[in-house]
Amino acid sequence: MAKKEKKQPRPKAAAPRGFRDSFGAEVEARRAMLGKIAEVYHSYGFDPLETSAIETVEALGKFLPDVDRPNEGVFGFQDDDESWIALRYDLTAPLARVAAQYRLDLPSPYRRYAMGPVWRNEKPGPGRFREFWQCDADTVGTSTVAADAEICGMLASALENAGIGRDQFLVRVNNRKVMNGVLETANLMGEDQAAQRGITMRAIDKLDRLGEDGVRALLGAGRKDDSGAFTEGAKLAEEQADIIMGFVGAERADGAATCARLRELIGSSETGAEGVNELEEIASLLDAQGYGSDRIKIDPSVVRGLGYYTGPVYEAELTFEVIDEKGQKRQFGSVAGGGRYDDLVKRFTGQQVPATGVSIGVDRLLAALSATGRLGVADAQGPVVILALDRGRMAHYQSMCADLRNAGIRAEVFMGGGTNMGKQLKYADKRAAPLAIIEGGDEAERGVVQIKDLVLGSKLAEEIESNEEWKAQPAQREIPQGDLVATVREMLAR
Repeated sequence: MAKKEKKQPRPKAAAPRGFRDSFGAEVEARRAMLGKIAEVYHSYGFDPLETSAIETVEALGKFLPDVDRPNEGVFGFQDDDESWIALRYDLTAPLARVAAQYRLDLPSPYRRYAMGPVWRNEKPGPGRFREFWQCDADTVGTSTVAADAEICGMLASALENAGIGRDQFLVRVNNRKVMNGVLETANLMGEDQAAQRGITMRAIDKLDRLGEDGVRALLGAGRKDDSGAFTEGAKLAEEQADIIMGFVGAERADGAATCARLRELIGSSETGAEGVNELEEIASLLDAQGYGSDRIKIDPSVVRGLGYYTGPVYEAELTFEVIDEKGQKRQFGSVAGGGRYDDLVKRFTGQQVPATGVSIGVDRLLAALSATGRLGVADAQGPVVILALDRGRMAHYQSMCADLRNAGIRAEVFMGGGTNMGKQLKYADKRAAPLAIIEGGDEAERGVVQIKDLVLGSKLAEEIESNEEWKAQPAQREIPQGDLVATVREMLAR
């Protein structure tokens, strides 16, 4: 007896772990938001750039192939020529490769913006996905801090144009050189003090969450949180911690006063003095463009992975409160960040190429716009749906639909099976259609069409008891066929 072949199980209908699908309303909202941001970037003279989703491992940097897993943190695989390639993990590494590859053809400085998905091979969690969108703008090929100031101003304008109120965000600016000057003054720049510097940086970065007492504890022996978990501290001497805390609390009423206090803290450090000079120039340039401290301010507590940046750093945070998953109020927080990185292109050319730029977290900004009701897509409105109640009149329905589309109105004809009106109206509801166009045999003979306002109708439906009452109330209108386009336009505008 022949052995019965084992039936293969059906594949599970589920997205891979850490990935998700985006449907109509979300895609429309993202496209609209990015369009608003692109308007600002374009007005500043930046050009769009699109690079491939896959880069060589050498171009991405940071990672080297190993036997089993080629690149920890990225999705990498081996090509048929045995070279390693990987999905891009940000939009900056591809820019560095482009700047090096086309350096003889591109203008210098080269100003570009890029928008698209990036991939991180990391453990997913609540709100943390392995694929997400970024929106970057960078200037490559100039060392002037005027370029840094321009990026900060452009970021502020982009957030406003996307729908964030002027009183709902703040761009905060610092400089790695100032931080280095403070560390130098505190005698923390030794080769054997890298671990202490790292803990110190992370402690400063937690100022908003832990307050000054929490930061000071992390600069010393360490800190125990409410759960009892202990975080090892930097074990700085008291006088060292005093210098760092002075830096953390250096912010004053305006940029000039803050820079004056920073100049006191960095003492005789030439690096620190250079950083303060750059911050003063940035503040002056932004003031000349009309960006006051209500939108962009000097803030010494901004850290942003200072090992990567070589000069000014900046971060945009949203200042309004939202309700978190625990039902508690909290400030929305950071949605964008960036700074000057003068060493990235050097990997390709062997020569330092100055660059500065910013990256907006697209998903976080979308969530912020949703929280403030400013997504820019009116209730995710669907198309006008023309019901197909007589299959023999499909060409006529398509002609009506073409008239609406030619007038700039989004419209479609029902393409499902059958001629049941109820089924087709349910479809229109599921499509979030604002209007349904009805032309059966009776309407065709009389040269009229019925237009149902589905938005208004859904509010009134519970009060309607008969079909005649439905036709009599304002959620449905009978009009001459020739008035279709004008009436639909009028009803949509309402």
